[in-house]
Amino acid sequence: MLFSSNEDYNLALSKFESMLKTNNVFFFDSAEFEEITHHYLDAGKVALAKKAIKIGLEQHPSSVNLKLMEIELMVFENKLDEAEKLLDGLYNLEPSNAEIYIQKANIYSKRDEHYKAIELLKMALEFSDDLADVNSLIGMEYLFIDDFKEAKRYFMKCMELDIDDYSSLYNIIYCFEFLEDIDGAINYLNEYIDQNPYSEVAWHQLGKQYYTKKMYPEALAAFDFAIIADDHFIGAYLEKGKVLEKLGEYNEAIHNYEITLQLDDPTSFAYLRMGKCYEKLGNNELAVKFYYKTVHEDPLLDKGWTAITDYYIRQENYQKALYYINKAINIDTENVFYWKRSAEIHRMLQLYEEADIAYQKTVELGNYELSTWIAWADILKLLGEYNNSTHVLLQALEFYPDNAKIEYRLAGIYFILGEQSKGTFHLKNALRNNFKEHFMFQKLFPSVMMRASVKNIISEFQKPST
Repeated sequence: MLFSSNEDYNLALSKFESMLKTNNVFFFDSAEFEEITHHYLDAGKVALAKKAIKIGLEQHPSSVNLKLMEIELMVFENKLDEAEKLLDGLYNLEPSNAEIYIQKANIYSKRDEHYKAIELLKMALEFSDDLADVNSLIGMEYLFIDDFKEAKRYFMKCMELDIDDYSSLYNIIYCFEFLEDIDGAINYLNEYIDQNPYSEVAWHQLGKQYYTKKMYPEALAAFDFAIIADDHFIGAYLEKGKVLEKLGEYNEAIHNYEITLQLDDPTSFAYLRMGKCYEKLGNNELAVKFYYKTVHEDPLLDKGWTAITDYYIRQENYQKALYYINKAINIDTENVFYWKRSAEIHRMLQLYEEADIAYQKTVELGNYELSTWIAWADILKLLGEYNNSTHVLLQALEFYPDNAKIEYRLAGIYFILGEQSKGTFHLKNALRNNFKEHFMFQKLFPSVMMRASVKNIISEFQKPST
């Protein structure tokens, strides 16, 4: 039996804790032990939950529910073999107990044997009174094996059983998104809203799908309905603000972001978007003010630091941009975006040695964009470090084979180094892949371009005029 009132619940809990403190033995029925155990598990007090189960089984050694709770804890602690043995014993006693199948499935899932887990959970459906919960577990197992179609199908079964199961609704939309079926998500949400027109969660999700498809008027309407359903729904105001920005309604967007500040503690996201809006409106003073607020609210938000840095870059105030990107790097030395900005700013300030260090760090942190390799190699060329420049370009060529921008640079540097055969090889590759870009080669290597041998190579690829 469940506790008939909070008073009974508190009395049993106090009585149990008193027993632990005094070593006196009090009797509880098995249902009371179950409730006490649930209380401790919900509170994260696993040790006390174990004590409740141990004492409970001493008083009620045949209680299958208490044994199942003991098994659940074993599975949680990865004592899988021990738990499986106990489950096999319980199965012989109660072969129609759905929880036995669920816990066995949990063991298989922990062992990454998800197909076996699914098979057992489908068997549990035959005996369970909570079909929504079991269908949800099956859906999760399908997610583990990346079978998003089947996962979606089972989460939809959960929604048929419980229209307010928002956890399953989120999982359904996640599956649609992963399958890149945005239209399917929109259709499903519209059908759901027909049955549950005041669901702020569904309207919010529908707005996000419309936003993805750049259907901004439809997205705006959906977020408005979410707000009508719940005028304290901060997420809907934030998303509505983003849509208004796309529509160029910057003052209205700011108004929606301001509402979120009134409803709850300020967020760095709202401050950042307000700063962007004020900058679009040409109000640089307020833009900077909100960028400052962004990094003050969340110093770890890289978008905040890059926003204030990029603002000063656009203003061509590179010293201030450098000041803020250095502050950002001091907070997070492993942020690749910060190092790339640092390299670009140093390059603009003609601090080439510092730019070289920053580009090296950018690549070390995993930024392999073509623009990064090219900029780094050009910096090394400016420093006269031709061998290092070719080393960087050859690395880049591994990521971007036959890329003309890389090939022309390799050709020019090899000619400068007096390695004629290598220069000729890369120049011909470059001309073959993109003849038009030889004008860029002329700009980068004017002295090399003056050589008769180089002119002859280029003329070989020159198409005769008609």
